[in-house]
Amino acid sequence: MGTQKVKLAVIIKNPSNDDEFLLTKQNPPPKFNDPEYDSHQDSVLWDLPSVQLSLLDGPLSSCQVKIEAEDNSLLELLNQFDLDSAVNQILGQVGLEKTTKVKWNFSKVVDEPEFGPANPAKTVYIVGELETHDGKLEDCCKWMSIKGCADLLMEVKPSNDRIGPLVVIGLLNESMQFSKLNIPPTLRSQEYPPGVKIVPMRSRTTKPFHTTNLVVFVPGASYNDFGGDNFVASGDALIIDPGCSSAMHKELEQIITALPRKLVVFVTHHHHDHVDGLSIVQKCNPDATLLAHENTFRLIRKDDWSLGYIRFWDPKKSV
Repeated sequence: MGTQKVKLAVIIKNPSNDDEFLLTKQNPPPKFNDPEYDSHQDSVLWDLPSVQLSLLDGPLSSCQVKIEAEDNSLLELLNQFDLDSAVNQILGQVGLEKTTKVKWNFSKVVDEPEFGPANPAKTVYIVGELETHDGKLEDCCKWMSIKGCADLLMEVKPSNDRIGPLVVIGLLNESMQFSKLNIPPTLRSQEYPPGVKIVPMRSRTTKPFHTTNLVVFVPGASYNDFGGDNFVASGDALIIDPGCSSAMHKELEQIITALPRKLVVFVTHHHHDHVDGLSIVQKCNPDATLLAHENTFRLIRKDDWSLGYIRFWDPKKSV
């Protein structure tokens, strides 16, 4: 396992309504003593209760938490960690007693994409079925159905509650009809929110980072029985910052050729790790349109992009 972080995310079912599971209110991000940043007030984020797992100090003698799984190798993974402490922490998060009787079942393990300089995290999902519950919850917790979560994802409005990525990856993906974009098997990506794929690509970025996120707004993503195509992305596709290194141009080519011909390419700025793949985009799709600030476009080499572009509107020059 090395230094890889492993998180435990728990799906606790409502004994009174099997369609509902327990969410906890997430803590807001820390302040940075920057007036503009710190003045931003985000809406409340609800997600599955979770905790980082700690390795056992010594050999496992006995464990109160029993988790059923069809694959013994999955249990071997969990047996490396202090499950008793982790589950007790989660029960405390949601206001349940440590003695609460819960039947635990293994759900799945998900490897996080390589978003930062540290080793990608691994998340273990388990499902807990409470024998009984009096219905009382802490203020930081609430029961939510899959449909309720999907509705919040589809109707994103200012000040509305938001649904976190653990819910989407751990639960909603089972009900989601994924976008038809095929990501090369050598790459690991994340789709959150639905219709927005984030693909970390190796790039000439600043150390200690190794990757730059290629963001793809993908048409055609939908939830079964949850409103069809009314999502963040529909119709023609949009990609942001195709700045991968030459070693990953083959993977970028596979992604671009899988997208519609009427493609918009937006680059946030001119640095190598955000524009290095532009030549591949125009080679694979000469119908693509580049969207960029005029100062950015002037700094992009003609070898990287020789097609036309749409100037990004600068409000400072409109007055």
